[in-house]
Amino acid sequence: MLFAEVVAVSATVAATRSRLAKVDALAGLLQRLSPEEVDPVVAWLAGEPRQGRIGTGWRTLSSVETLPATEPSLDVGAVDTALEGIAGTSGAGSAQRRAGALGRLFAAATADEQTFLRRLLTGELRQGALEGIMVDAVARAAAVPSDAVRRAFMLSGRLPATAVAALRGGTAALAEVGLQVGRPVRPMLASPATNLDEALADLGTDVSVEYKLDGARIQIHRDGEDVGVYTRSLRDITGAVPELVAWTLGLPCRSVVLDGESLALTDEGRPRPFQESVSLAGSGVQRPNVFDCLHLDGQDLIDAPLTERLDALTSVAARERIPGVVRPDEAAAAAVLAGSLAAGHEGVMVKALGSPYAAGRRGRAWQKVKPVHTFDLVLLGAEWGYGRRTGMLSNIHLGALDPESGEPVMVGKTFKGMTDELLAWQTATFPGLSTGTDGQVVYLRPELVVEIALDGVQRSTRYPGGIALRFARVLRYRPDKTPAEADTLDALQALLP
Repeated sequence: MLFAEVVAVSATVAATRSRLAKVDALAGLLQRLSPEEVDPVVAWLAGEPRQGRIGTGWRTLSSVETLPATEPSLDVGAVDTALEGIAGTSGAGSAQRRAGALGRLFAAATADEQTFLRRLLTGELRQGALEGIMVDAVARAAAVPSDAVRRAFMLSGRLPATAVAALRGGTAALAEVGLQVGRPVRPMLASPATNLDEALADLGTDVSVEYKLDGARIQIHRDGEDVGVYTRSLRDITGAVPELVAWTLGLPCRSVVLDGESLALTDEGRPRPFQESVSLAGSGVQRPNVFDCLHLDGQDLIDAPLTERLDALTSVAARERIPGVVRPDEAAAAAVLAGSLAAGHEGVMVKALGSPYAAGRRGRAWQKVKPVHTFDLVLLGAEWGYGRRTGMLSNIHLGALDPESGEPVMVGKTFKGMTDELLAWQTATFPGLSTGTDGQVVYLRPELVVEIALDGVQRSTRYPGGIALRFARVLRYRPDKTPAEADTLDALQALLP
């Protein structure tokens, strides 16, 4: 297939907000690919090269000034081969050789293809929301259930490989993808609840209520003497947390997969702020706090109800299990929330005891309850400040995910809650994410997630999302989260009176 066909479909997807139209366009393209073209094309359309980072940043790309070809001639295989060669370039003089290879690739590309390549190699195409749309497109193209594709993707962690399996082997091939100790699973996510009473009314009495910690999400794998520790984005941080590795090797089991939080404590035993917990990785002060068990000694538990997973967790790591109660009455649930807040934690998690571990899904089976409304929103832009903030990028533009298109939609702005250090960081960081400016506003690629506290929302025609945030203030940025994990417009609208 010509590379130009892939570029054209990408443009079609970007030009429409209709999820159905996006899925139709992507599925039609997938059906026309040869088997060896599926892996690279799915990776590109999801926002990054199959090879991952290939050592080409803005500086390298800005040095490539080549007139575009007048007619498309590149095919998918040629582009993938070129990127493979660039990714494998290393050693003395590698920067110059990469620039030369990029120059040759760009010289063979049309103007539209050059634009696509630049956006691909700088991360500008990388929008986590595209993954969900691509899952549906793969299902449509392969004529298999979306749930089968989604499950295989969440267990394998690689969408291109999942697409290859679906298109080559259908449902049977997808069913063969299972939990593999040592290969991280995309974590199950929770939906926000307005308060504890709402969560209990929604899920009933057959629930667990446990502390919600403000730590760094971790997934721990052990197979014999081999241990792996992974972040919520599936990044391997094993070498940075030897204390967690040592703890895992001391567990009374041969193989295990645990989900939990890593937390650093003060000398008084209270939790340190999230940013400190993350920055102290490798300092020897991280403490594991686990709340789920997905595998134990050869038995996969991911499809088992939470009750069975909690029994397994207690059998292997009772001391590090996050505090909580099972099937509490209202008074007992309220006591857990009060205890969590008194200990310096965020609130509680309310979980349906009959629920399986739905990797990667933000469903209602897990609900988080905090006394202050907080939402993870996508950063869309920032305005230059004035007065004391002259010369600083200050007022930030915030977006929630549109559940229909999967794209961030602006719902408000805020300049509150920013320290001088945060303002300096924003001013230094945001220009590297810029997609353009009108002089006052610097528009940004939707890559950063920021946690916002707010008092509520109100209806408004000022922003595309149809609501406005009330008294929004910045709590922190969330480098551990992708835009696909941001909260949805529906979650914010639920706060409307």
